[in-house]
Amino acid sequence: MADVLAAPQQAKADSALRTLAGISAAHWLSHFHLLVLPMLFPFLKTQLGVGYVELGFALTVFGVVSGLTQAPIGYLADHYGARKVLLIGLWLGGLALVLLGLHLSYASLIACAALLGLANSVYHPCDYAILSAHMDEARMGRAFSVHTFAGFLGAAVAPAIMAALVASIGGAGALIVAGAVGPVVALLLTAMGLPDAHAAERKHGADAAKPNVLTPAIIVLTVFFMLLGLSNAGIGNFGVVALMSGYGIAFGTANVALTCFLGASAIGVLAGGFLADRTERHAQVAAACFAVNAGIVLVIAAIALPSPLLITLMTLAGFLGGVITPSRDMLVRNAAPPGAAGRAFGIVSTGFNFSGILAPLLYGFIMDQHMPHWVFGASVVFMLMTVLLALFTDRKTKGPAEAAAVR
Repeated sequence: MADVLAAPQQAKADSALRTLAGISAAHWLSHFHLLVLPMLFPFLKTQLGVGYVELGFALTVFGVVSGLTQAPIGYLADHYGARKVLLIGLWLGGLALVLLGLHLSYASLIACAALLGLANSVYHPCDYAILSAHMDEARMGRAFSVHTFAGFLGAAVAPAIMAALVASIGGAGALIVAGAVGPVVALLLTAMGLPDAHAAERKHGADAAKPNVLTPAIIVLTVFFMLLGLSNAGIGNFGVVALMSGYGIAFGTANVALTCFLGASAIGVLAGGFLADRTERHAQVAAACFAVNAGIVLVIAAIALPSPLLITLMTLAGFLGGVITPSRDMLVRNAAPPGAAGRAFGIVSTGFNFSGILAPLLYGFIMDQHMPHWVFGASVVFMLMTVLLALFTDRKTKGPAEAAAVR
């Protein structure tokens, strides 16, 4: 009898693990594809005969398209099924890179960037909708953390993979191979039998009225995501040049400090998953971690530190920044109406897209004004704003127990 009762539980656990593995593979690919074009800028510059401004414009096109389509894609994921939309995105992003590799031109580059931006917009709405519908409630924070960690890993290995591909088969071949991974992952997820989040909506009745997703909580969380992006973008994108020009830090040391910051962020994400599953106070977790982080980054901004201490503080800041990520995602899930996780995550993810458009302009202006200390100083300001908004967000969102009750 015990074996009979245990069998369905084991099957459910195996299905959840398979779902998490599939979604994590898709998220790995999304972050890998984010860096394919930037890693090939030297090759593209030579082959296309353009400058870095023209190449940067391609990334701007990517960001704008991705930002404008996140929310509509979330609606499509909830309405037609997150699995279908996710698989289409995998095929679209992959084929865009393959076609660029087969026909290199500046017009093709811009078209590829636009298609990659559209493909990129499917991942957050679809991934989180599927995870929210099929993962065990008691392990939801850890599921979100593994999903995020997979994305970090995709970005971490992209430079090495693209360098190896360029060295072995050239830039055009690298584009084709990198793109081909998209359809391969799509076929893999199909063979695995990835479940669809559309079933979660049907539980509430096919004819039920569509819930209003654009609630005050979701609007506040969208701003919250934008501030998170702005606070991290300065360190991630301009930290090395700021440390070198403003503090006299050697190039190698500055790169080690940034590598430790990013690596610790990935480890912090996994630790944050366990924390998110053991507390209902997700907003307080985010506020506390960012408050401490603001103090650490303020020290880095104000004082020229010895290299070992600088690397230590950067590592700690990265870890704390990673810890809040699963709690951040749980806040969105708790605020999403039943059956509307795709739309909710689609809307709030536009906050990251806004920060991706604003941050390069802001921090580039800071560096052009020869104020490298303010790369870290501005990050502190955004962190403090994030702390205040996190505490305000807690009043707007429902706790996990209450969210589970309505599901």
